[in-house]
Amino acid sequence: MTGLPAVGARSLPDFPWDRLAPYGRVARGHPGGIIDASIGTPVDPTPQVARQALIAACDAPGYPATHGTPALRQAVAGWFARRRGVPGLDPDGVLPTIGSKELVAWLPTLLGLGPGDVVVHPERAYPSYDVGARLAGATPVPADGTAQLGPVVPGSPSAVKLIWVNSPSNPTGKVLGVEHLAKVVRWARSIGAVVASDECYAELGWDVEEVPSILDPRVCQGSHAGLLAVYSTSKQSNLAGYRAGFVAGDVTLVGALLELRKHAGMMMPAPVQAALTAVLADDAHVAEQRERYRARRALALAAFSAAGFRIEDSEAGLYLWATRDEPCWDTVAWLAERGVLVAPGEFYGAAGARHVRIALSITDEAAAALPARLA
Repeated sequence: MTGLPAVGARSLPDFPWDRLAPYGRVARGHPGGIIDASIGTPVDPTPQVARQALIAACDAPGYPATHGTPALRQAVAGWFARRRGVPGLDPDGVLPTIGSKELVAWLPTLLGLGPGDVVVHPERAYPSYDVGARLAGATPVPADGTAQLGPVVPGSPSAVKLIWVNSPSNPTGKVLGVEHLAKVVRWARSIGAVVASDECYAELGWDVEEVPSILDPRVCQGSHAGLLAVYSTSKQSNLAGYRAGFVAGDVTLVGALLELRKHAGMMMPAPVQAALTAVLADDAHVAEQRERYRARRALALAAFSAAGFRIEDSEAGLYLWATRDEPCWDTVAWLAERGVLVAPGEFYGAAGARHVRIALSITDEAAAALPARLA
């Protein structure tokens, strides 16, 4: 793979978003301005409950606790019980993270993975799963099922040390059900691998009855051994600028991550811990934000469908996964000429080469303008 110079024995791919810049310039030249649906960055205000908690905790002269305050860890446990169908989560199995991306990128390293180890991730996937494996010197393998692994995993299945699942998916919006997740857990346990579940869009379910967690007792048979759930409040609470996320699950694994993060100084600022605690206890602002995204999704879905796009999966999450049955860069160019910028599916793996990802994190005005732009 071409890319940046090697970091030790590891090489990283080029940062993909740089390739989108020329299309952004075209879109910005549209008379009506750009509708930027390429990146899922929140555009709505940070809720008052977070701002007030941050201000109240802003006098923070001492170092924060890497493990997070007891109140924060209890708030995470309460949120899992109330919102995710996961009762009885041990607060000792909770660890705040500086957003979720840093945990995704550094988890293989923190778990001690290296050359000869394999990290499995979805075929259509957030690029940081691949990058995290490379940073550790491990081998990233895209696969959506265990049957695919035989011909591609070096050595034997025992080489697989970490399995990423992502539900709802970024980019496709697909939700994995209880039976599918339980099968992954059983297989991982049979080979001694850790399962890490990226669940950052769990509060944004649209065409599904539920979005189960990897920690759901129906999935894990009542034991969180070998399991980690990763979450971020960037989308549900517009806290992308706060970098407020957490990982939860296996107490032993979380304890090991905690010790390493103490040494590395990877700690969430105290005022952000207070804000995270507050938003996890408040469901009202999450419901309000869901309705904003629901309305924008309805407008975008209708506009792109009318323009001849086929929307696939997209049953949850912050994106529409769309195709015109052509190379994704042709679709990106067509939309840029109409002032609309989207992400090429190729960014998320070869399996996305004929799709684009359309973010719903656009303003109400931009969503309302889509039908005219695409007509």
